Amino acid sequence: MNSTNVPQRYAKLSIAMHWLMLFLFVGVYACIELKGLMPRGSAARSLSLGLHALFGLAIFVMVWIRLLGRIMPAPAIAPRPPRWQIGLSHLMHLALYGLMIATPVFAWLMLSAQGKPVPYFGFMLPAPISIDPTMAQQMKEWHELLGNAGYWLIGLHAAAGLFHHYWIGDNTLKRMLPARLIEKKPDHA
Repeated sequence: MNSTNVPQRYAKLSIAMHWLMLFLFVGVYACIELKGLMPRGSAARSLSLGLHALFGLAIFVMVWIRLLGRIMPAPAIAPRPPRWQIGLSHLMHLALYGLMIATPVFAWLMLSAQGKPVPYFGFMLPAPISIDPTMAQQMKEWHELLGNAGYWLIGLHAAAGLFHHYWIGDNTLKRMLPARLIEKKPDHA
């Protein structure tokens, strides 16, 4: 820690959870894209949908833990970016957290309205709404809309981190990288 008691990097747990969330997002999107290549009713398609749901629910659980972690002071970006960039960063994070909360909720509502159970590690989530095919279609549309928006949000988030690292040269990305990736190795003579 520096003299102002603000850490230079995020805590190891925050870093691990950030990259685990990326892995889960890759799983969510890979499963749904692969599903389209499989014949309807096949075991592989069912497995892909099941894994999609499992990864999505894991994101939903983890986002609440990550939100709790936001109570802690964030490492400062050095050099400090202009206020408009900080504002955009806050909007981007708000959109990403909204995505991680709303997308699984719409899926849960969609499945409930279709009368389908929502299993999670052997437990069945309760149906918050009754069977309603019209509502199921609306929830499906919102779920897919948010899922498609997720490609853009995640891509912009990654691009912003890379832009800050390679173009601006600040520590935005380094604050979230595991220490072993940013530690300088001694030169050998």
